[in-house]
Amino acid sequence: MTQTAFLNVETSLTNRRWIGPSIEVERLAVAMAQETRLPLALCNALVARGVAPQDATAFLTPQLRDLLPDPLRMKDTGKAAARFLHAVKARQRIAIFADYDVDGGSSAALLIVWLRAMGLQATLYIPDRIDEGYGPNVAAMAALGAAHDLILCVDCGTLSHEPIAAAKCDVIVLDHHLGGETLPPAYAVVNPNRQDEDGDLAHLCAASVVFLMLVEANRQLRGAGVTGPDLMSMLDLVALATVADVAPLIGVNRALVRQGLKVMARRERIGLRALADIARMDQAPTAYSLGFLLGPRINAGGRIGQADLGARLLSTENPSEAKALAERLDELNTERRAIEAAVREEALAQAEARGTEGPLVWAAGEGWHPGVVGIVAARLKEATHRPAVVIGLDGDEGKGSARSVTGVDLGAAIHRVAAEGLLIKGGGHKMAAGLSVRRDKLEAAMARLSELLAKQGAGAGGREDLRIDSLLMPTAATPAFVEQIEQAGPFGTAAPAPRFVFTDTPVTTRRVGTSHLKISFGDGMGQRIEGIAFGAFDTPLGAALEDAGHQRFHLAGRLELNTWGGRSKVQLRLEDAAKA
Repeated sequence: MTQTAFLNVETSLTNRRWIGPSIEVERLAVAMAQETRLPLALCNALVARGVAPQDATAFLTPQLRDLLPDPLRMKDTGKAAARFLHAVKARQRIAIFADYDVDGGSSAALLIVWLRAMGLQATLYIPDRIDEGYGPNVAAMAALGAAHDLILCVDCGTLSHEPIAAAKCDVIVLDHHLGGETLPPAYAVVNPNRQDEDGDLAHLCAASVVFLMLVEANRQLRGAGVTGPDLMSMLDLVALATVADVAPLIGVNRALVRQGLKVMARRERIGLRALADIARMDQAPTAYSLGFLLGPRINAGGRIGQADLGARLLSTENPSEAKALAERLDELNTERRAIEAAVREEALAQAEARGTEGPLVWAAGEGWHPGVVGIVAARLKEATHRPAVVIGLDGDEGKGSARSVTGVDLGAAIHRVAAEGLLIKGGGHKMAAGLSVRRDKLEAAMARLSELLAKQGAGAGGREDLRIDSLLMPTAATPAFVEQIEQAGPFGTAAPAPRFVFTDTPVTTRRVGTSHLKISFGDGMGQRIEGIAFGAFDTPLGAALEDAGHQRFHLAGRLELNTWGGRSKVQLRLEDAAKA
């Protein structure tokens, strides 16, 4: 039986059906509230996420020591750590080959910082996105191998058989991308997404894999009577990578990010402090600030500038260098936004002309910058609620990025299309992937990918419903309440923040910039709440609320604290609205 729409909202201003908590969730939430004395709205959110009443306290105060897995659960971890330590003890020449995104840069920085604490300097190599593309290549690996005794490939390498063979030295792969049927000829391949792994740690990003290898390295050092570097102080890098790589914030990921945010709040890492200042972060870091303020700036170097800027920023000990790198990354991010906007407009128009009702939405354009196709693919996915692929064409080939929706394993599908010979190469993980394709096989490759995604149910459900956790009165939305809600965080992928609805309220609005909307609403008794709808004018939401007149609305969104001058005010991050 179809669940009745929440507040009878069948079609909201963004064309979504609102779905509230089931009767069973509401019943369990009431029971949890009675047992734990927690607010009912928080209990609704906890029950919806599968938390039992007896586990509520532990969930709200996750301890890393309880959730951190034994590194040896991943194959080759002990072997990799032992070889790594041998290189350290023997003062061998070590190179780090890293991907050019935040996860790759953070992974490289973890190793650089750890090695520096042990008195070693490593060579950092990050390939140019345009000239070399993703992952190890034969020329780079051969050159590194000739000059080094050990190469660590981080956030890449699992599918790099030929380049790793070309290194002719020991190579350790620390990665999380989907593995193939055979492993490359590396000394060790530590990857929770190897085909011979059980998948229990498949949600880890590469920086977490590196961190666990270092945990094992420190354990082996302790066994030899040596104290290793302080790993807890490095959790800010793990948190940054986890959020920026859109890893699900569940299990140990949630604990890593939560602890990492505390480390980051101490502002001890010079590079992150410089970047936070230039991004005008005037509040304690949150998962949002990692994903939307810091992450895009660090990524900007790999997208349209110099690939190693992010890793250098994250690992530098020089305040002047940190300031200069942060300023350069901020400039590149501004350039990236302009390039992205132009490509996004063309890609959306092309996708709409092709049709957005199928299991896959895709677009390909001449000269589209490879550094922004991933972001544009994410925008297409958000706009259509379907897996999206965006490809930049150059000569006979195209390089593209793909982004998926929950429940559709895009990486596996692209890997299969590549194995069938329709792609030059392709791979990734469930939610994101990359590919290269010959121009003359583009249509056939996208048709085959569409077939495979259709078998997984992509596009079958139409527009996504908007899930609501609870109704809330403005008087209940206090700073103390929001602080309690935040105990259930950090929020992000696979762990969305509770979404509340304020009912039947008049709204005053003000446009901010070209696409955002500021709102204000209240209960008629003096209690008012400010809100912000980012990108409101990219959807029907902005125009409808701006021209509201005396119309009353139901407002749906997530609550956050806006702290300024030592005072905290509740703010609604508005996501949707419906006429009351």
